[in-house]
Amino acid sequence: MNILISACLLGMPCRYDGNDNYNEKILALGEYHNLIPVCPEQMGGLPTPRTPAERVGQFVLTRDGEDVTDEYRRGAEFALKMAQDNDCSAAVLKERSPSCGSGKIYDGSFSGTLTDGWGVTAELLLQNGISVYGESEIDRLFPRF
Repeated sequence: MNILISACLLGMPCRYDGNDNYNEKILALGEYHNLIPVCPEQMGGLPTPRTPAERVGQFVLTRDGEDVTDEYRRGAEFALKMAQDNDCSAAVLKERSPSCGSGKIYDGSFSGTLTDGWGVTAELLLQNGISVYGESEIDRLFPRF
């Protein structure tokens, strides 16, 4: 199976602060699945590093109040196209992110408070029939012997 993966989880330094979220267990998925790395924020035209952003309703705003919704939407569209072009039926995305978060995201107050919700990319993938998993759910993608 082809799986879209947040590039930061594979060790690519594309987080807002220029770091990564390397997860060895996610890399191990590559033994069973073809992993397709994406960073929707970079694909949408945002630099790395960049000012932290959080989703506020249908908008994505930086800590400084800049509206970066268009960049997040553009990145989500690119990620969807990559998923479709590579016949991905699933995605493993970085939890809590305004782009990739699945089920819980930061609430827009920049206080570390979580709320129910989906990142822009995760939401678009779901709307197009692609299963979305956070990194804490990857055990579901390993084969059962």
